[in-house]
Amino acid sequence: MLYIIRHGKTDWNAIHRLQGRTDIPLNDEGRRMARKAAEDYKDINFDICFCSPLVRARETAEILLHGRNVPIEYDERLLEMCYGVYEGAAHVFKLPDCPIKNLFLHPEKYTEPVEGGESFEDLFKRTGEFLREKVDPLLELGKDVLIVGHGAMNSSIVCQKKNLPIEKFWSEGIENCKLMRLC
Repeated sequence: MLYIIRHGKTDWNAIHRLQGRTDIPLNDEGRRMARKAAEDYKDINFDICFCSPLVRARETAEILLHGRNVPIEYDERLLEMCYGVYEGAAHVFKLPDCPIKNLFLHPEKYTEPVEGGESFEDLFKRTGEFLREKVDPLLELGKDVLIVGHGAMNSSIVCQKKNLPIEKFWSEGIENCKLMRLC
């Protein structure tokens, strides 16, 4: 079985600031969310956890799996999508003519990444490679796999596993610390 979960909240989540690959830690609410998730999902088996190396995901995985004998393996391919020059920007939906808005509101129109940012093609390439190399062989062996990651990165995995078009990129709603069973 494959499960994914998004990290707990951070101070930047609270003020609607784009994090991307900026390494922001969990805040107190995020840690509480991770502890609650640990309790809520304590009876679900995980044979292995793959995790983004960003601190907010690492800390979520460590809290979620504390006291369980589940190895955590970090992989750079699970980093959040890079938002380029818009990382750190707050309330991007309020910025007139902001090109990053398409990524969130009309993903099918986000055909060229913003300056320094990552395209959907690049995001899908690295997460797809990760799935084929690391996850699929374990699923074929009947293992239960957990991925701890981020909103856009997790959405790319959902789209690939559910064969969703890019128009539906955000359709599954990747909430903080809510476990999603994919397959």
